[in-house]
Amino acid sequence: MTRFPAHPDEITDDWWAEVLGRAPEHWTWEPIGTGQVGDSVRFTLDFADGQGPRTLAGKFAAADPTSRGTAAMLGLYTKEVRFYRDLAPHLPVRTPATLFAEIADDGARFCLLFEDLGPARGGNQIAGCTIADAREVVRQAAALHAPSWHNPDILERDWLQPDPAAAARVKALYPQAQAIFRERYKDILEPEFMALCEELAEVTAATERRHEKTSLVHGDFRLDNVLFDIRGGAEPVAVLDWQTLTIGNGLTDIGYFLGCGIGDALRRAHERELLELYCTEMTARGVPLTVEAIWRDYVVGALHGISTAVFSAAFVVRTPRGDANFLSMARGACALCLEHGSLDLMTRG
Repeated sequence: MTRFPAHPDEITDDWWAEVLGRAPEHWTWEPIGTGQVGDSVRFTLDFADGQGPRTLAGKFAAADPTSRGTAAMLGLYTKEVRFYRDLAPHLPVRTPATLFAEIADDGARFCLLFEDLGPARGGNQIAGCTIADAREVVRQAAALHAPSWHNPDILERDWLQPDPAAAARVKALYPQAQAIFRERYKDILEPEFMALCEELAEVTAATERRHEKTSLVHGDFRLDNVLFDIRGGAEPVAVLDWQTLTIGNGLTDIGYFLGCGIGDALRRAHERELLELYCTEMTARGVPLTVEAIWRDYVVGALHGISTAVFSAAFVVRTPRGDANFLSMARGACALCLEHGSLDLMTRG
């Protein structure tokens, strides 16, 4: 298909007919979700034969030019489209079934069409979750990481390889991001947490990143990117938003989720249990792990939550919910990192 709709209003009857095999007699769309890098919608379609209404979910590039430009610069849209098109059908991690996935050559316009997983309960980064929810997400992490663990058939795909130019741009922009983050939240974020953010920014500027190739990494593995009780409770969970997919060490996702994902109180109460669950799930999937073996990678991986909060706050459109979200991420990640000495572990190599 040489042309595709880059916004719901661009959809035509011919496009519906090409994708679904028939065009609806009537259809509407409404925004859903809280994403700041992409815009998600729900379509309601009525067909002439009375088989409906049918609902589907769609995702498009962000309408906001700042968010859209950042995503295109970092190749985020390309990664998400390629994940759903090339990898998702072959992995046991639960994601929406994909009906259409295309992206423009410039990486700034795309269209994804999925099954609608509703009714479902959206994860909420700010509100937090129960330990039962956290367990389900950890199980999904293992379902992503285990099949790709040291698996060259997955890890050597060209579109997953690190982009040195993009990494260099992020590194060059990080001091600016930290300056914006400092100015914006200096009177809100706890001083010891802001001090850690400042120290991480200094280390990031002075250190060349060592890129591991152990497994797939979701990269933004937190509650806002998860749906619970999908399809009216028929299934427990699904993982969304694959724009930050990369290759690295899967423990980055676990450190990120337990740090900036679930909140400090839940993490402190159930940290060991959730790490043991992850190891049990990975072992059952053919990758034997123990908490002792993963501890360092888990603790260092939590630093990704800090850097993501800082960089995202600076370079996506600012909203009140976004501010609350980034502060929540920073607080949880900083608390974990200070408790376990993450930055010291990282700098010692």
